[in-house]
Amino acid sequence: EPLTVKIMEKEYRIACPEEEKDNLKASADLLNEKLNEIKQQGSVIGTERIAIMAALNMSHEILHNKAIVEERAYR
Repeated sequence: EPLTVKIMEKEYRIACPEEEKDNLKASADLLNEKLNEIKQQGSVIGTERIAIMAALNMSHEILHNKAIVEERAYR
């Protein structure tokens, strides 16, 4: 059974294994949080641009955290 998540006031039905539904819901919540942060700043206008900026920011955070983990592994 698909999971329905709401992102920027739009609903998306996503096929997902039962054991991954909580993780997918948490991911959608985090994405909405980032999207709303960017939207509230008012510096980016347009849904597509807000989504791109959120994705870019989240990708940057992932790569930054990955670099920190790798640096600690080499110590």
